[in-house]
Amino acid sequence: MSALPGLFHDATALTAIASLLYGGILAVVALASVLARTPERRRDARSTLTILVRKRRSG
Repeated sequence: MSALPGLFHDATALTAIASLLYGGILAVVALASVLARTPERRRDARSTLTILVRKRRSG
């Protein structure tokens, strides 16, 4: 039983790190969709951003 608090702590830390990493990736892709030099690169970045933030449809 004494291992559970450590396990919860590790799981929380891993979740926080993964969330920050995902948020950082979203920020970089969002900046690329605005600041890319060519329209084709901006369009590709927007497509990637759409894929990353796509919400699942319930049904």
